[in-house]
Amino acid sequence: MTLDKILYIIILIFVTGGVCAQETATVSGTLKNSKGEPLQYANIAILGEPEVVISDAKGFFTIKIPANQNIKIGISFIGHKTLLQTFNLSPGENADFSSVLINTVTGMETYDHVEEGNRGDPMVRIEPKLAKNFVGPNESVEAILKTLPGVSSNNELSSQYSVRGGNFDENLVYVNDIQIYRPFLIRAGRQEGLSFINSNLVSDIKFSAGGFGAKYGDKMSSVLDVTYKEPEEFGGSFTASLQGASVHIEGASKNHRLTFLTGVRYKTNQYVLQSLDTDGEYRPSFLDAQTYITYDINEKWEIGFLGNVAQNKYKFIPDTRQTEFGTINQALQLTVFFDGQEVDQFQTYFGAISNTFTPKEGLELKFITSAFSTLEDEKFDIEGGYRIDELERDLGSDEFGDVKFNRGVGTFMDHARNTLDANVINVEHKGKKIAGNHTTFWGVKYQHEFIEDKISEWGFVDSTGFFIPQGADSIGYTDALAQGEQLLELNEVLKSKVTLNSSRYSSYLQRSWVWEKDTVNYTFTAGARGAFWDLNEELIVSPRVAFSVEPNWKRDFLFRLAGGVYYQPPFYREMRDFDGNINRNIKSQRSYQAVLGSDYNFEAWGRPFKFTTEVYYKHMENVIPYELDNVRIRYHATNNANAQAAGVDMKINGEFVKGVESWFSMSVSKVREDLVDDRKVTYLNSDGDTIISGFTANNVIADSLEVGPGWIPRPTDQRVNFALYFQDYIPKLPSLKMHIALYYATGLPFGPSDDHERYKATLRIPAYRRVDMGFSYLLKKAEKHGKSKIIGNFENIWISAEVFNLLQINNVISYLWVKDVTNRNYAVPNYLTSRQINVKLHFEF
Repeated sequence: MTLDKILYIIILIFVTGGVCAQETATVSGTLKNSKGEPLQYANIAILGEPEVVISDAKGFFTIKIPANQNIKIGISFIGHKTLLQTFNLSPGENADFSSVLINTVTGMETYDHVEEGNRGDPMVRIEPKLAKNFVGPNESVEAILKTLPGVSSNNELSSQYSVRGGNFDENLVYVNDIQIYRPFLIRAGRQEGLSFINSNLVSDIKFSAGGFGAKYGDKMSSVLDVTYKEPEEFGGSFTASLQGASVHIEGASKNHRLTFLTGVRYKTNQYVLQSLDTDGEYRPSFLDAQTYITYDINEKWEIGFLGNVAQNKYKFIPDTRQTEFGTINQALQLTVFFDGQEVDQFQTYFGAISNTFTPKEGLELKFITSAFSTLEDEKFDIEGGYRIDELERDLGSDEFGDVKFNRGVGTFMDHARNTLDANVINVEHKGKKIAGNHTTFWGVKYQHEFIEDKISEWGFVDSTGFFIPQGADSIGYTDALAQGEQLLELNEVLKSKVTLNSSRYSSYLQRSWVWEKDTVNYTFTAGARGAFWDLNEELIVSPRVAFSVEPNWKRDFLFRLAGGVYYQPPFYREMRDFDGNINRNIKSQRSYQAVLGSDYNFEAWGRPFKFTTEVYYKHMENVIPYELDNVRIRYHATNNANAQAAGVDMKINGEFVKGVESWFSMSVSKVREDLVDDRKVTYLNSDGDTIISGFTANNVIADSLEVGPGWIPRPTDQRVNFALYFQDYIPKLPSLKMHIALYYATGLPFGPSDDHERYKATLRIPAYRRVDMGFSYLLKKAEKHGKSKIIGNFENIWISAEVFNLLQINNVISYLWVKDVTNRNYAVPNYLTSRQINVKLHFEF
């Protein structure tokens, strides 16, 4: 037995050992507003504790507290006064805390909002209803995240997001304590389809942009923790829009031992894709079905099943494309005539069975078995004939904007027959124990992966009769037959077949303490994770700590400090290089992180507000460089870089309009990396000038210079991000609401895509700017019965009208690189969607 394995066994023994018992009591109750209506999604928490309980559809809640000590419980809900009460209960005692929350705003309906949850917890709590009503072409939980500080995205068609300079693969996503995976082969946001998370089924959303605890897995950027509902009564919803439809039903048995939750969604973004600059026939079809069922065997044992089946199809038959680009001094136009098609299919299957035991008060033991399978098929044969023209730029000319002369013509062809089958099986145990003023979390996990990947992909470019790259020819030779064999050179060829079979082992232990001294509240959390992968025989240990203090000042401040070592073990995508080869000796990326934050609660105009600030620094080693094209990440598959990320995130949220919560967020950051083995070679001609292909007349190499490029921006280096989500209403007609989402992000780095030299990616895409606006009207609300028998069967009916990309801004997602026979590169922008209108109907019953 190797030393690594012995150390890992020691970690497992440490993690699973010694959890002390502690007697507890119970506080429960029903919450209502001043009208006697139940308050769903109210927050109930022990002051200083990280855990928050949410009231259900009937306003009911129950929370466990330590016995034989003074425990202060708080109840909060947006637009209502916060309630505080202290309890000192005997072991096993039950206390009632049923309350009526006083509305601080008169004449208002219930509005959706973001709830920060417990202040000492680094996880931000998000109101689930926001995801269903959020304005934008991508209706998902992830769309809300893009408005939070530290989170950025420059693609409205994708649910992927970058957090504090990390890429999409660095984000953890959990649903009911089970890690979720995303497809591997997707190249563009328009192929992506539906996010796994069905917002109709969600009861709780928590998110952290960094500094999260050891109970969450090994990723370097963020964690999104989603919990699905356990309904109390029958209900459901139906939504239809120009982008698709969704339906869900939920319910429980009479004795509430059985609960069920099922949702079906269909999405087609054909309507939105028609605004892209490539004309053609778009046939996207995205369908998924999810179910979550729980059954109580007895009072101490619950079985749950979570299942998902998704089938995403994307067919595209391009016709023509015309894109204008360049500068005022050199205005160019690319025109392409296409032939061929692209057919992609992504099938995903997921299933999980959980057994949750509560053998005694305050102790929870959970055993989870899950399986994930994805079958991905990518096929395309697309040929294009293109011409590059220069446009008339003389403002006084009658032909301003027309083609002045042609700079070159050519053809290209791209071919692919790629398939990938991936299967991941997990068996894990998680536990939680409340003991006095501390809570302990622990877990162990076994994961097995089987991946089979087949790649067959190539392309060529022919510019005015010359293939690029252009091979040697026999022109000018006396005896052409004496020359060697001439081969057709393709500009990119990928041919490989890979089978990967491996197992991973991981465990964690985390404990949180909460105490009060001299009216000052403290929270301290410490924990560690361990993991071992049998493919590269690497053992990693990841300690993490967090501390918060809430001083007894006249102004309501709280300060947080968190840090630790965050590893990211490579998954299949990080291991595959540009030629399709697998690096089986690749190691985990390592990040040392520190986060210092504060939040300040205050009142303005007699309404509550919160200002949050976090300053962070990350030092990363064993970094795997990568290139980003749309949503496709292509790794160099080697640990040959160091990286740094530093920045500040700020957010202010509150009732800018009375009774309605809105927020502004802003982030400033710098993310860079240094490849330890790269070299930049500059070629000089006899005149001492730098040779630039396609520009320099004298291309004969006389000398060269070789230097190390040093620090360069990472592909996700967006220096400034700003986001706004604003809600408003008409005071005399509060059923009519307005939502607006505004985004601004400075441009991402990019460079030529043919030689994969990272130091060349120092150009910048133009800034991403977008405004989406929506109006919604509540046709019927639960407490009012409609005159129509059909309408009377529904609790709520909404109708919405949305305008996407209100300002008609042409945002760039990536570039198409076109060469002429002189080897001169032209970067032609690929634009995102233009202005579109969407109409949506939503029914709840």
